Order: sequence, then C-alpha cells, then structure tokens
Amino acid sequence: MARFADVSGRYVYLELQGVEYRVYFEQAGSGIPLLCQHTAGADGRQWRHLLEDPEITSRFRVIAADLPYHGKSLPPTSLEWWKQEYALTQAFFMEYTVALAHALELEDPVFIGCSMGGHLAPDLALHHPDEFRAVIGVEAAMNSHGADGLMQWYFHPHISNTFKAEHMHTVCAPQSPEAYRRETGYLYSQGAPQAFKGDLAYYLVEHDVTHTAKEIDTSKVAVHILNGEYDYSAAPADGRELADAIEGATFVEMKGIGHFPMSENPEVFKRYLLPVLDQIESAQPARAAAR
Repeated sequence: MARFADVSGRYVYLELQGVEYRVYFEQAGSGIPLLCQHTAGADGRQWRHLLEDPEITSRFRVIAADLPYHGKSLPPTSLEWWKQEYALTQAFFMEYTVALAHALELEDPVFIGCSMGGHLAPDLALHHPDEFRAVIGVEAAMNSHGADGLMQWYFHPHISNTFKAEHMHTVCAPQSPEAYRRETGYLYSQGAPQAFKGDLAYYLVEHDVTHTAKEIDTSKVAVHILNGEYDYSAAPADGRELADAIEGATFVEMKGIGHFPMSENPEVFKRYLLPVLDQIESAQPARAAAR
C-alpha cells in the first residue's frame, strides 16, 4: 500500500509593489499558524521535516512557501525580469511576508525564518509588530556586514551551482547526518543562478538592526533567537548580541548544529524548537485576553 504525506501544496497570487506573483506554498497540520521562511538561494523544501512532524503539526499549522524567483514560485510573466539584476530588498521581503499571511487568512501567526529569514524576524518585529504573535529568528544577527565581497562568486560564469552546494555543506555541523547535510546542499545546486546572489543583497548588505533592535516591543510580539554552535555565518555570539539588545527576547545556543538546523539535523533542531513553541502556545490565552 502506498504511503502518503499529510502535506498539501498549492499556489496563491500576491500583488506586491504593483506586480502579481504566483507563489507556491505547502502546508500541514492545524492550530496556531507557523509561517516558515527559507534561507537565501533555497526554497520551502528546507522545512519538509517540520511539515511531516506530527508532534508539531498536531498543534501548529505549518506553512512553507517559496519566495518569488525561488523553487516553484517562478518570476512574474508581466516583467522582463531577465533584463534586470535580481536583488532582494527589505521592503519587498517584508511586504511579501505580510501579504502572504493576509492572503492565507492567518490569524495571529508565528513567523519562523532561518538565515536571511532569521534576519527578517527582527525586521518584522520592528516594523510590523501587530502582524505576528511571535517571531523566531534562526541563525539571526544584528547584521552580516563584512562578507559582501563573496557575492560576486554566487553568480559568475566560471562558478557552477555545485560550488554553492559544497559551500553550504561547510556551514553544516560535522555531526549532522550526512544524508541531510547532502540534501541541504542539493537544494542549493538547484537554485536559479541569480537567486542566491540577489538574496545576499538583503542578507549581507541591507539588513542591520544594530541601532534599532532596542526599539522592538516584545509586549506586542515575542522574539526568540536560536543560533547553531557550528554556524560561522551567524555565530551564537551574534544571536546573543541581538537578543540582548531586545528587552524581553530569549536566546538559545543550539549545540551540535550548524547554519541549517531544520534541514541538516531536524531531530536536534526539534529539541530546541519545541520549548519555544510551548512557550508561544502557553502565552496564547493571555495574548487573546489582552487584544
């Protein structure tokens, strides 16, 4: 007898900055909406383990989408996108995330993002505190300045997508299961050539809450930061610095894991994620009474 996953996928049309985008997303479970954002140059498949985890989907409606220009979310046909260089901006990233939550009619959702999605967590908490009950920044930091010189190598005629896959392999923890480390890199080998470099315009250059993180009001939106021990791109010290700047935020260093917790070692990641989800769930009645 065939075995099927309890995951469904479909498309939603979003109008962003005057352009209509056809966005693919997958979802599973029921309960508090948990909107998952993938890393730069990748797609929603990174969250497949959460989508198929009954311990999580029994309490949370897990949703993982492909950002436009990624995965199954193809470039819009109304634009001559091939004539311009793709570059993700903070304004577009935030507008897309909020529009997706509205289109799916998510009630008081939780946002969780990794890497560039982790950076987006404090940006959303700062600029859109009324849209989410909580944000979870995985591999988040104040900023990732200083490495923008690497961007030229992520969209270059002499560099193949194999390089991207192998490079991402080095940001995984050595003790993460090899099959999952290889899968994490495999996703990067399939990304659109310009997508990774374009995403880094936000991740490495634009994102910076060094002077504004202190303005985040955790009485409106809870903030949780999780950084992996083996992540040299957003090290635990970077995550702790961010959390320390936000009054009421929490921080946990995830031992034995790298830059892609949800895909490189989902079992270890879940041990750190579940207490955060428990805390968010337990705060729901008090939050509902305060609104």
